[in-house]
Amino acid sequence: MQAVRERIATRALAGGARVPSIRAMSEQMGVSKSTVVEAYERLVAEGALAARRGSGFFVAGHGGAALARGLSGMHGTPAPKLDREIDPLWLTRQSLETDSRALRPGCGWLPAAWLPQDAVRRALRAIARDPRAQLTDYATPLGLPALRHQLAWRLGQHGIEAAPEQIVLTDGGSQALDILCRFLLEPGDTVVVDDPCYFNFQALLRVHRVQVVSVPYTPTGPDLAAFERVLKEHRPRLYVTNSAIHNPTGATLAPAIAHRLLKLAEEHDLLIVEDDIFADFETDPAPRLAAFDGLARVVAIGSFSKTMTAAARCGYIAARADWVEPLVDLKLSVSFGNGELAADLVQRLLVDGTYRRYLDGLRAQLADAMGETLRRLASAGLTAWTRPQAGMLLWAQLPDGLDAAQVAREALADGVVLAPGNVFSVARNAAGFLRFNASQCNRPKVYETLQRAMERAATPA
Repeated sequence: MQAVRERIATRALAGGARVPSIRAMSEQMGVSKSTVVEAYERLVAEGALAARRGSGFFVAGHGGAALARGLSGMHGTPAPKLDREIDPLWLTRQSLETDSRALRPGCGWLPAAWLPQDAVRRALRAIARDPRAQLTDYATPLGLPALRHQLAWRLGQHGIEAAPEQIVLTDGGSQALDILCRFLLEPGDTVVVDDPCYFNFQALLRVHRVQVVSVPYTPTGPDLAAFERVLKEHRPRLYVTNSAIHNPTGATLAPAIAHRLLKLAEEHDLLIVEDDIFADFETDPAPRLAAFDGLARVVAIGSFSKTMTAAARCGYIAARADWVEPLVDLKLSVSFGNGELAADLVQRLLVDGTYRRYLDGLRAQLADAMGETLRRLASAGLTAWTRPQAGMLLWAQLPDGLDAAQVAREALADGVVLAPGNVFSVARNAAGFLRFNASQCNRPKVYETLQRAMERAATPA
């Protein structure tokens, strides 16, 4: 394929020209005819070649050379955009676009080697062999019944009573939040978030053209005095938060704060979306707003992207019964359902014990990684905002008034992706903080690069 692309790119094969026959290319390259056939078919699928029945393969018109040049460099990775404005999507772009060899202590997911890849492969093979598995049709409107029953049981372990009929499957947690925003909000409404908060909350809410206000977050939950002032002044429609293993701080909501928060929500007719995506990292379950509230004004959402696989998008919404039908209608209108294959995969891993055993080992691994990360960051002069009870996220303050955005830019130039604090802050008052992912901090280069980046950021230009 590369040989053909190069001939097209250098115009040794012009647009519309016939490429060597299968037999001739087989002899030239020293490969089988079937290999040449597959290579040509793949080039047709890419648009570099066109197949003419009974005549062979030809360069695809005048665009073939340009397309081949683009395809020949397709496997390269663009250099990170150091001059991009650091906004809520900066971290996502840097984490996903940088070279695969880059280190990502600022990203929000586990290393691939930590995830249950072998178990996922076994489950996929089992699905492929199962004649009852649905591989080609659409899912039912609510989603796979067996998985919804399993989720109802799992939510019950956290005190959240939700019948399977109150659970709507989605293609991940982000789609769950998007559907709820479409259902609950109108452009111009006000939404309150924590400060700091998960950066994609901000990005998604801006897509829905709502006003976003924030409340300072403490190691035990939102600052209630500030929360009450925001409710009185801005009259928000919705509050979006993580209760268990808060992102980015790793903090845990205290029961007393949860009770007072729900009382304020009732007094001010506030609805709440509780994102529980990190639930399975917990060793001792934290309080859930949805459990205290009984899904009256709190909606619970979650997914398995962070703990099982991000490649098979599977999330859920657990909501009050009278909201389910309109939520399903919305889901169908924007996506025509959710992925049945992904739901089947998740269901199989949940019920055969594989996932439970994997989590037992993962939690211990994360605890060790967190302890080591706390120690190494302290040695580098950073101060942990709180010591997380579980999970992988850690919020740490830089020394000497350093600007986290500048430190992150310096580190990115050396192939290390850090997460500057103001990415997570609506009020832009976290300039001295970085979010670290302990599972991605187990390489000496992370701390060596961090130290150099801090030194360069401290040096006047």
